[in-house]
Amino acid sequence: MKQIIYILIGFFFGIVMYKSEAASWFRIYEMFQFQAFHMYGIIGTALAFGMLFVFLIKRFQIKSFDGNPIKIAPKEKSFSRYMYGGIIFGLGWALAGACPGPIFVLVGAGYLPIVIVLASATVGTFLYGIVKDKLPH
Repeated sequence: MKQIIYILIGFFFGIVMYKSEAASWFRIYEMFQFQAFHMYGIIGTALAFGMLFVFLIKRFQIKSFDGNPIKIAPKEKSFSRYMYGGIIFGLGWALAGACPGPIFVLVGAGYLPIVIVLASATVGTFLYGIVKDKLPH
């Protein structure tokens, strides 16, 4: 039953992403060219809600659906790791025209060339898992 709920939430999320044009390559291009506020508004809204939900989870000690406490590990305060990671993520986002969430939305919308991006992201994730132990974390 839970899987069906998750699938329905995923479909709803995909429809919202598609209808809001958050998965549009042209909107992403406009964002990286600083020509439109559209994507910054979507990202800023998501960031604000994320901050609110994390605050509420910590403040009221909200538990997961299984009844387990939700533990949010503190992040290491390091500038360079987030700067370099953000640059790499941003370059990939700009080159592909999609970040991980919209890749699935674009595949579902029938944009078949994005399957190459999905396959590349999957291979990249697999390779990171292989070399993760050798990287300076």
